[in-house]
Amino acid sequence: MNKTIRIGTRGSKLALWQAEHIASLIRPSGYGTEIVPIETRGDKILDVSIAKIGSKGVFTEEIEAKLLDGSIDIAVHSAKDLSSELPDELELIAFTEREAVNDVLISNRPIDITNGSTLRIGTSATRRVAFLKHFYPNVQAVSIRGNLQTRFAKLEAGECDALLLAYAGVHRMGFDNYIVEKIPTSYFVPAVGQGCIAVECHKKLAFDKKEILERWVNHPATAVCVRAERAFLKTLHGGCSIPAFGYAHFEGDLISLKAGLISLDGQRVIKVKRSAATEEAKELGELVANEVLTIGGEQILKEIRQQLNNA
Repeated sequence: MNKTIRIGTRGSKLALWQAEHIASLIRPSGYGTEIVPIETRGDKILDVSIAKIGSKGVFTEEIEAKLLDGSIDIAVHSAKDLSSELPDELELIAFTEREAVNDVLISNRPIDITNGSTLRIGTSATRRVAFLKHFYPNVQAVSIRGNLQTRFAKLEAGECDALLLAYAGVHRMGFDNYIVEKIPTSYFVPAVGQGCIAVECHKKLAFDKKEILERWVNHPATAVCVRAERAFLKTLHGGCSIPAFGYAHFEGDLISLKAGLISLDGQRVIKVKRSAATEEAKELGELVANEVLTIGGEQILKEIRQQLNNA
């Protein structure tokens, strides 16, 4: 029996940290691990927005190809980078316990995002740009892509006054002291899967390895919540370039999902919050998505896709 689990990952410092974290969770099981770095299209093309590259699988396609040909046993992803639809032969087998899901503002000097002067905030996410336009119209969003270290270098070089990032990545890379504001989720509802690491595998992966991942890596409460969010995104037919958002968490025994869509100019926000029992997580996601589409989301999506195609 082969007792080594080969872990495919992107090669950035954060991605490798995530792969090492999964390896550390597997280690007590008695199975060994091997980390296999893989370069993706999203890592190679840094001078074009994600929307223009083509959002589907931009950070996952090359890694999934290695799963399909058997070069690796599992793929480790930031859950928020995953497409809402996976190749038929693949599945998500584990989700790690979630970090705080908030977006954070980071800078090398004190920043007040609410003041009247124009600040340049670096971000590459359409959701964050749209929320900035909605809540802080005085702010200028500057498109900045690349790994966390590249973005920090651009901040230090004066290309922007602050960066808007997910807390999880900032925390995992040890940059907490740069956080000048942790934005409440009531303002900036996070991206689907934000703060969680997802493990993907081939459906035909050896049973013993699947059992190890389900027992030692998967965090059941997080898994239920992220699956509800992903059901929302899949029903919405949203990708990385669509400014959709979704955050599920437990309120007592029920899962509460707050999710929706914001127009690219930040003028219109559609937000729906519903709750359901744990066993109805997938149905909850689908219900919220269909409600969002019915009350104006379909029209916003149509406009977003037209704008992105013409960009």
